[in-house]
Amino acid sequence: MSPERKKLILALAVIFAVNIFIIALAQRASADLYKKGSGGAVVSEIQTRLKNWGYYYGAVDGVYGSQTEKAVRWFQEKNGLHVDGQVGDQTLAALGMPTGGSAGSQKGSGSIDLLARLISAEARGEPYEGQVAVGAVVLNRTQHPSFPNTIAEVIYQPGAFSCLDDGQFDEPVAESAYRAARDAMNGWDPSYGAIYYFNPVTATSKWIWSRPLIVSIGKHRFCA
Repeated sequence: MSPERKKLILALAVIFAVNIFIIALAQRASADLYKKGSGGAVVSEIQTRLKNWGYYYGAVDGVYGSQTEKAVRWFQEKNGLHVDGQVGDQTLAALGMPTGGSAGSQKGSGSIDLLARLISAEARGEPYEGQVAVGAVVLNRTQHPSFPNTIAEVIYQPGAFSCLDDGQFDEPVAESAYRAARDAMNGWDPSYGAIYYFNPVTATSKWIWSRPLIVSIGKHRFCA
């Protein structure tokens, strides 16, 4: 076989391998993207979570139609995500759902963004340690049998955090809140395992005062 023919065969083999790689990447990306026209069990789960949190009012039928797309857009807008009406890795992570990419884990970028938004809304102006402690409470709840087991479900649990009702959750996120979210996810827990916290000056619930105090940081009391 001539050297020229060998070079041609080698070049064709490289081109073929590159094409296969590109196709594989495209399939990988499409597998984690749900949009209008999609269907199946994952779409049903998306609809269920959006419905539970008050974004979706249609039937949970596993069909990604106009109502689902509208609900996804609303959810993305409220959570500082890219608003396109499609559910990719970051939106899946914000929903507390697994993906094939890193964003699907509890330490994924979508979960960090969501936790940072909660920390900023609940502990803006608090000492940095107190901000981390608020994030730790959310994470502690995901490990406690009395609460949901994902960051998103804990945050969106009805009545769990007042900032979702008073508009603070929609305010710009403080830069320190992102650092606090990462520190909490990396294992720092200044609350020492707390699953509740409250401001004694503004608290209106008598029940919360019955919770055993673990530590006070800034204006918040962190309790078991």
